[in-house]
This record gives sequence, C-alpha cells and structure tokens, in this order.
Amino acid sequence: MLCVGMLCLSTSLVCSAQAATATPGESRLDTILSRGTLQFGIPGDYAPFGSLDKSTGEWTGIDVDEASAMAKALGVRLVIVKTSWPTLSADLQEGKFDIAGGGISVTLERQKHAFFSTPILEDGKTPITRCENVSRFSTLTDIDKPGVRVMTNPGGTNEGFDRSHLHQATILTNADNQAIFSELVADNADVMITDATETRWQHTLHPELCSVHPEHPFNFAEKAYLMPRDIALQEWVNAFLHLQEKTGERDEVLRRWLH
Repeated sequence: MLCVGMLCLSTSLVCSAQAATATPGESRLDTILSRGTLQFGIPGDYAPFGSLDKSTGEWTGIDVDEASAMAKALGVRLVIVKTSWPTLSADLQEGKFDIAGGGISVTLERQKHAFFSTPILEDGKTPITRCENVSRFSTLTDIDKPGVRVMTNPGGTNEGFDRSHLHQATILTNADNQAIFSELVADNADVMITDATETRWQHTLHPELCSVHPEHPFNFAEKAYLMPRDIALQEWVNAFLHLQEKTGERDEVLRRWLH
C-alpha cells in the first residue's frame, strides 16, 4: 500500500473485513474516525468516474476526487480499495470498504442490500459506435438485429440493460471495460450501450467513436455512492454532498472531468 499525505492507495482487496466493519452498536462513521482511514471501493475501469492506471497504480476520476475530499473533511486518510462490478455488492456487505463509488448507478436491486447517497448527477444508457455507423444504431430496434455485435462489461447495469432489451443481437462480454472501446475502434464489435457520460468521455479519447444522442438516452439513471445500511454514515455523506452543492465544489469537480 502506498501512502502519500492524506491518501493511501490499495490496488487489491487487501483490507480485512474486521478492519472495515463496525463493532456491534457502533456506527461505521465511528469506525472510520477511530481507524483513521476511509476505505473507498472503486472497480477502476470506468472513466471519468474512477480509473486505475495499472502501469503506475494511479487512480483518477470524479469519484476519486470526491473520495479524497470526503477523507479530508473527516480528517482521515483515504484508502482506495479495488473491487469489481460483479463483486461490488458482496464486497460491500463483507466489509471490504466503507463506501463505494466509481460510477455506480442507483438501482432498486442494490438498494435491497445497501444505502445510496443523494445522487451526484443524472445519466442514462445510450449507444457508442464508430462514427460512420451512428445512423445505423439510433434505436434499440436498430441495434437488436441478427449479426449486430454488442459488447458489454459483465456484472453491472450495462450488461443488465443489454440482456433485458436485446434478444436477437449477439452480446459479447469483455471483463476489461477500458478495452471495449479499442475493440469498437478495431471493428471487433459494432456498438456498446453504456452511460451517456462515459460515451462523451470516450469520444474525447477515441475520436473514431461517436456517442449516439447522449442528450436523449434510452432510460433514466442517477449516479450516487453506495454504503452499508448505516444511518449515521449516510447522513454524513449526504450532508457533505449538500454542502459541496451549495458551495459549488461539486460542480467544479464535475466541470473538471465532464468537459
């Protein structure tokens, strides 16, 4: 684990459940304060919310900046714990981290087992494809045809959306979400359906790819932070986000990444 000032980085699930989990009768917020660290889980493959550079171990993104600000406000160090979309909810319930971020969509399924913070932004699913194919994939009917190759990352809301709405297209899974966009450029897949925020960001990284009507996504979604069923922790996070909204700090973070 590398510690620099108030920030500690962990690129594997090395934090014990005992270290993260509150003792009986104690709030997780109390545990964070007494431990002196905020353990923040991020899958690490979803720009611009949370990305891990595997060559340098550097974490970047909206939720990395927000987690750092939370830790500073709490007066503790930040420990980023790498998780994954398929294991996100289980890792949280097992106490491997205190809060999760990195581009998490609010869903009723996740809400069954955990609390969400107030949302930080609105989003929705929309296609991204090679720019010459934008007119081919403007609707779900256009996409859901035999021979159309739709690539998705497994275990998250992207795969869930595809399997709920696509029945004739071929769904290809790729566990490396960051590599999917290179696969689209290389014509190894035709389209990906993901959050409009991500499609805009990936267009800046891969000009060959274009977001299809990101201003009119197929559905409505919100991004928020996921945490255990702990009222004290949830109320603190919501108060933090409320103050950030009123002071303009959150808008500043969003502008920095959503240019």
